[in-house]
Amino acid sequence: MKTKLNLLYGGKSAEHKVSLQTAKAVIGALDPDKYDIQPIFITTEGRWVKGPLLSGPVETVKELEYSNGENIAPTALADATLQVEKGSTEVVFPLLHGPNGEDGTVQGMLELLNLPYVGNGVLASAAGMDKVIMKNLFAQAGLAQVDYVWFVRQSWKDDSEAAYKEVEEKLGYPCFVKPANLGSSVGISKCTNREELSKAFEEAFQFDRKIIIEEGVVAREIEIGVMGNDKPECSVAGEIVPKKDFYDYKAKYEDGDTAMIIPAEISDEVYAEMKDMAVKSYKALDNSGLVRADFFLTKDGKVLINEVNTMPGFTPFSMFPLLWKHTGVDYPALIERLVQLAIERHEEKQNIKHTF
Repeated sequence: MKTKLNLLYGGKSAEHKVSLQTAKAVIGALDPDKYDIQPIFITTEGRWVKGPLLSGPVETVKELEYSNGENIAPTALADATLQVEKGSTEVVFPLLHGPNGEDGTVQGMLELLNLPYVGNGVLASAAGMDKVIMKNLFAQAGLAQVDYVWFVRQSWKDDSEAAYKEVEEKLGYPCFVKPANLGSSVGISKCTNREELSKAFEEAFQFDRKIIIEEGVVAREIEIGVMGNDKPECSVAGEIVPKKDFYDYKAKYEDGDTAMIIPAEISDEVYAEMKDMAVKSYKALDNSGLVRADFFLTKDGKVLINEVNTMPGFTPFSMFPLLWKHTGVDYPALIERLVQLAIERHEEKQNIKHTF
């Protein structure tokens, strides 16, 4: 019997286009003899409709084409719940990046519907999306990382001078200003003086009510893929070599102005340390399914964890799938493994008593 795979893609976040690219890649890799694909397109307005299978360029997906289409959720997913209860295999794969998709909101809905879904649960998704919460948890777990401070919009409006002074006294320059709850390097700025810092605050607060400012370090950027539930496994390490000051949105998705070196040229000792930190971070956030763990490796050999991404870029040319390809797991097999992990986690949850 085929597994019915409900693919959620699009969404209301600034990473809508990235999600379309991910969905196109996954759809193209799925074996039609194994999967019955149900595409669910979430428009930028937040409507859930029956979507296209994305065989062509994602730029051809027009909102108006689907905005008046068949409303497919939550009724379709409620029907899926009934099918699961009858013993059929149905899985939801949220191919969503950023807020309202990667942050625990969709995951919460799927938990209420009691459906198997790929990736991290509510808590891990929410904590992994919020860089401040994530770094606080890493600190509590004893993981080495760069120094950071954070602000909400209102405190900055009340006294912007105090905010800038705190950054300069605790972190200095250079530093990086980021929205706390957005991925794909959207809204990030590198600052080397007060004028740039002020502009960076303005920019970042356009995307979130909370921002984080991190100490700038001279370091290599190394990444490791982690996959599993309670027994996570790590891929080989890869290195990001941006030709610009940092790995921003354009370098990732538009101009390709970056290089990926897989496997990364690091010592066995450094790799072992990164693997250990990746697994510790996975457990600290209670991750499941997949994450990409990002590290800094300083010139003196110090390893610092930067962040984890609970729904990393997932096209065949993205770092996470490439890391696993070099580890011996190709793209179609990677998707199959993630679907299986979703089913295993769901089955475990069904054995938990909910009555006294």
